[in-house]
Amino acid sequence: MFQVLFHVFARLATVVIVAGAVSTSAFAFPIAAPGTEGLLVIATGGEIKATYQGNSAAYSNDLYLDSTFIFNNHATPVGTEVSLGTFSAGTELIFRLHVNNTGDDFFTGPASRNPDGHAHARVESGWLPNTTLVSFEDLNGGPFDYNDLSFSFTNTIAAVPEPETYAMLLTGLGLLGFATRRKKVSVM
Repeated sequence: MFQVLFHVFARLATVVIVAGAVSTSAFAFPIAAPGTEGLLVIATGGEIKATYQGNSAAYSNDLYLDSTFIFNNHATPVGTEVSLGTFSAGTELIFRLHVNNTGDDFFTGPASRNPDGHAHARVESGWLPNTTLVSFEDLNGGPFDYNDLSFSFTNTIAAVPEPETYAMLLTGLGLLGFATRRKKVSVM
């Protein structure tokens, strides 16, 4: 009897240990971490390989780099790997998700690239060694769960959008404020 109980408890302990090692994501595929929305995909140099990781989207989505088709979220088997070519270190790779059902296009990088003004991609560096995970949202206006197409890349990192963009934005806001203030003063 003792041996039977020992084996039952040993099996239960194994199940608990294995269950603890499984991702806490509600999806059977990886999704880039929250807080990585709007980051850029930057090549670190060398050949870049993309691997399709999965999706839970109802809509059919095509992934492109420039005008080059990479994956379709419904037709591409999970684990499919595609070589995107060799890129110099520091090159920004802008990926586009085309939603076949709506005709919408969404891009990696800042929210300003997208028609609804929201970031539609999360970009997580170091998801695996030397691997970046990218996850897209395919609906205009959200819900921003980023589960509509996930893929990973070798020889890339996530980066904050370039400081020049923020400098230009702040300069524009400053000039707008100055012009508004000057207009108020001249009216009085």
